[in-house]
Amino acid sequence: MKEIAGPRDIGLLGIPLEAGGAVAGTLMGPAALRTAGLAARLTALGHRVYDHGDVTPLVVADRDLPEALVARCRNAGTVAGYVRAAHERALAILEAGQVPVFMGGDHSISMGTVSAVARHCAATGRELVLLWLDAHADFNTPVTTPSGNIHGMPVSLLCGEESLQPVLGGHRFPPLDARNVHLFGLRSIDQEERQAIARHGLDGVDMRLIDEFGVSVLLRRILAGLDPERTHLHVSLDVDFLDPEVAPGAGTPVPGGATYREAHLVMEMLHDSGLVGSLDIVELNPFLDERGRSAVVLAELAASLFGRSVLDRPTGQRSVARAAATFAETTS
Repeated sequence: MKEIAGPRDIGLLGIPLEAGGAVAGTLMGPAALRTAGLAARLTALGHRVYDHGDVTPLVVADRDLPEALVARCRNAGTVAGYVRAAHERALAILEAGQVPVFMGGDHSISMGTVSAVARHCAATGRELVLLWLDAHADFNTPVTTPSGNIHGMPVSLLCGEESLQPVLGGHRFPPLDARNVHLFGLRSIDQEERQAIARHGLDGVDMRLIDEFGVSVLLRRILAGLDPERTHLHVSLDVDFLDPEVAPGAGTPVPGGATYREAHLVMEMLHDSGLVGSLDIVELNPFLDERGRSAVVLAELAASLFGRSVLDRPTGQRSVARAAATFAETTS
């Protein structure tokens, strides 16, 4: 792995969607991230940041979608309008050579964002790998969903679930190889969803594994052998990846999530890998937050992903050895 050097062109895009979930408020997520200073934090690191505003949804009526989809999925037409527009805007940012940071909005936005990344990777000859930082697997389908909430289905669509393709309309994309999908931080999965994950062979890291082995060991296993010259890593960060004590602004909080330090370690390791080509920040619900705490944490995590660290650390094996020796001397 190598560390990315130098400034990057980063494109921010807000996708204020809440219809994919059951709790109102995620439509305010993009505004909260802007208020928390996301752009300023990235600019301070030397990056060139372009804010492309918010997505304007297309008009899609429920009658324009298959009856079976509408019957099983809440607000299907509204979600489809946002997802299709997000796909088009995301593709334009990628084609402009910018690293997109998609500010949600509930997690159904990833149906549009990651599908666009998949199209771009196919056109540029890169392999897409997806890191899904989330308490939930989001691998339900219209048949298996117990709630009807589409934000619990994006990974299924991205892996080729045909019953969900009408949400994207005419936007076709190459489905992700299940071996390239890594669900990280899991602690709440529906029964049929669990069976589908095993059947499709998705890689899942739950909090039990993280407790036993730590995030660094498990993340290195995922990143090992990936070539930064050929791989595009898309990171999809759900606020409920974090423990609710750290980030209370989540509509579907699950106790026992990542600590503040664990989450920053994940982001720092991802930056050092030189693999990250795009990012989702989703499910931030300012209405449920405490004085902007969650928005600030997410903005800080994004900064870590793009190079912020407590100390300027040299790279390379010799530098790591020197740092370890220095630490040993100061603690002896």
